[in-house]
Amino acid sequence: MRIFWLQKEFYYLWKHAPPSLTPKELDRLRAISLWQETNNTGLVLRTFGMSRATLYRWLKRFDPKDLTSVKEQSRRPKNLRKPAWSYDLITAVKRLRQQYPRWAKDKIAVLLRGEGFETSASTVGRIINHLKKRGELIEPKRRVVSAKRRIQRPYAVRKPNDYTVIEPGDLVQVDTLDIRPVPDTAIKQFTARDMVSRWDVIEARSRATAKTAKDFLDAVEKRMPFPLKAIQVDGGSEFFSEFEEACKQKGIRLFVLPPKSPKLNGHVERSNRTHTEEFYEVYNCSWVVPELNKELLQWEHTYNCIRPHKSLGLKTPLQFLQDHGIIHDYKPLLESHMS
Repeated sequence: MRIFWLQKEFYYLWKHAPPSLTPKELDRLRAISLWQETNNTGLVLRTFGMSRATLYRWLKRFDPKDLTSVKEQSRRPKNLRKPAWSYDLITAVKRLRQQYPRWAKDKIAVLLRGEGFETSASTVGRIINHLKKRGELIEPKRRVVSAKRRIQRPYAVRKPNDYTVIEPGDLVQVDTLDIRPVPDTAIKQFTARDMVSRWDVIEARSRATAKTAKDFLDAVEKRMPFPLKAIQVDGGSEFFSEFEEACKQKGIRLFVLPPKSPKLNGHVERSNRTHTEEFYEVYNCSWVVPELNKELLQWEHTYNCIRPHKSLGLKTPLQFLQDHGIIHDYKPLLESHMS
């Protein structure tokens, strides 16, 4: 048998192999080398973008015989706070959390104090996190308890993300306002607002049905001084059936909002608030629908032609449309509305 061996220098190199350094650690080594060569602190700071304190800290730590001295060291504090939780407290928190898995630390802390433990909600929260990390506390999986009803709309769709609103009529938001002036009396106000010109059309009905919504659509088409291209509504039942079919026949695109998202119809929601505060809460209105509609028509004229709008730079919707060359003479349109 022949035995081979290597010279002792190879064993030294194998035992003292240079450490693998990250780019950041190599920069530290270059910064230290540059300072040792030039002894110019300002040059090193400008070249490597570090503070003076950082450079001196690395110089103090650096050992030319051990390149691992430039490697990133742990910043973990040497003295850590040790939990002072008793075994009985941990057991009680675990028991209550398993019994009431959706209860937060505040509620569990109240129950613990009722059992005689002197603890805070923060301590309970830390114990819960500790138990979760150890795998001793597993949150229950959520279960679906209500089935979502999916309704297939024959014409209405969600508004596409790429649909842009630039000109008046590009998108008109429609909504209903529930008015209950006296007990056992309910009136539904239909409101349509153009998102660009802030032009409103309002009418009252005794009920909000697909038939009354269809009739309101005819009024909107007649009293808005520009063609309607698209309408956006919520998922109310009054915007189904005849209303949807009327939009299809008139060639008006119909967009329906996702459930529980009234903020997407924010323009008309804000308009309803204005009509409530500046009309219903100010004037003595007639609560008979035909008479109320006559009063609403006068208020609609005030709202569109007299009332300045901050969103339009204190112009009225009529002035806005005139400035953009959409309306030249409003008198014929006004006469047709009042007739």
